[in-house]
Amino acid sequence: MTSAVDPPIEVAELLVRDAELLVVDSGWEIPGGWLAVTDGRVTGVGPAGSEPEARTTVRASGRLVTPGLINTHHHIYQNLTRSYAPAVNGSLFDWLTTLYPIWARLDEEGAYVSAYVGMAELLMGGCTTSSDHLYVHPRPRLVDAEIRAARDIGFRFHATRGSMTRSVEDGGLPPRSVTQTEDEVLADSERLIWAYHDPGPGALVRVALAPCSPFSVTRSLMTATAELAERHDVRLHTHLAEDHDEDTYCLETYGCRPVEYFEDTGWMSDRSWVAHCIYPNDAELRRLAAAGVGVAHCPSSNMLIGGGTARVGEMRELGLPVGIGCDGSASTDHASLWMETRAALLLGRYRGGPGAMTARDALDIATRGSARCLGRDDELGHLRPGACADLVVWDLHEVALAGALSDPVEAWLRCGPARAWTTVVGGRVLVDRGEPRLPGLLEALRVHGAVARAMQGRST
Repeated sequence: MTSAVDPPIEVAELLVRDAELLVVDSGWEIPGGWLAVTDGRVTGVGPAGSEPEARTTVRASGRLVTPGLINTHHHIYQNLTRSYAPAVNGSLFDWLTTLYPIWARLDEEGAYVSAYVGMAELLMGGCTTSSDHLYVHPRPRLVDAEIRAARDIGFRFHATRGSMTRSVEDGGLPPRSVTQTEDEVLADSERLIWAYHDPGPGALVRVALAPCSPFSVTRSLMTATAELAERHDVRLHTHLAEDHDEDTYCLETYGCRPVEYFEDTGWMSDRSWVAHCIYPNDAELRRLAAAGVGVAHCPSSNMLIGGGTARVGEMRELGLPVGIGCDGSASTDHASLWMETRAALLLGRYRGGPGAMTARDALDIATRGSARCLGRDDELGHLRPGACADLVVWDLHEVALAGALSDPVEAWLRCGPARAWTTVVGGRVLVDRGEPRLPGLLEALRVHGAVARAMQGRST
């Protein structure tokens, strides 16, 4: 004979509690809120006084808690040539042609340590998911090295297999040393999908296909890549409408503007998201919106290069998914998604007036909007029960916050600088009290310094 027993009390694996404000999603905020996590997923949220028991507790007293920020465009390897003096004050094309020969020295070791250090920097800036656009391939298996770094850290990573096939000898910009043949690109793209792409819920690693730009690959590669992505059900990414020189190049080479070329090669679909998208005309913008193409807005990079900025307000009104991208660490020179989100706030107001962008709008772009670009807004970019447990507890020094009493979200972007006090990816704490909890970071920094010096031809 057995006797009935009470069911066991559910104990969360992780509890974040006592937040000044918990932002669960756009339009859902809980003052004094808590959030519970089990098996890498949000299992509950609620107001103070209703917290469950937990094995581990993070106290967020006096701090803002938000979904993790999501980076939709980056070139992580470029942190090996950060603020490279001979290139920083040229046009986009000048900048590229100066740096291409240096990037030709990239190898697996460099790809790994740049990714490890770059992901640590992203985590410190409140980023819990990042794509990366690696398009120089002077040696094989560089994307593999990045994915290995992401797995070693436990970072959520969308590797976009970039490519360039049109060298300077073929009428493009890059030297032949960083380009590949079309057959090499397609074969390696398919290999990476089979080896690493995880289409399942909660995936830490996914793969997308990403020819670099209209001026660095052939029409046939753009078309074949779109067909390959359709066959394997993976996403597509590229630079588009970034510079006036791109307009001129496409008109002279293809007889059409960049957006028309993009459409003609089979890319005009909701499988695609593009970086920058500064110079589409009104009709092109409407066509992109109708197709569901996403846009990675890269405010700091665009301002530093001085080439214009995306019409984010109009894009969002038309329904385009718009996310945040920090862009490469040799153009933006940092990888803080907080800084990019703040820059998006400032640019939005500068372009459209004081009512055009709020801090909550900017947060929504950096979370929900970015997740839509990556095709994952069902489980990323918010903290509703069932979502992936990717979140940030933010820290602003009490001096910076002095007098900011009325709105924690506006204060988060207006007061600053803010940093991640705690960053959680899939329920795992990867930044604790402002410091990365990554055992390999010191060694990665040592090797990174040696690789960067060698790449730049510096002895010290």
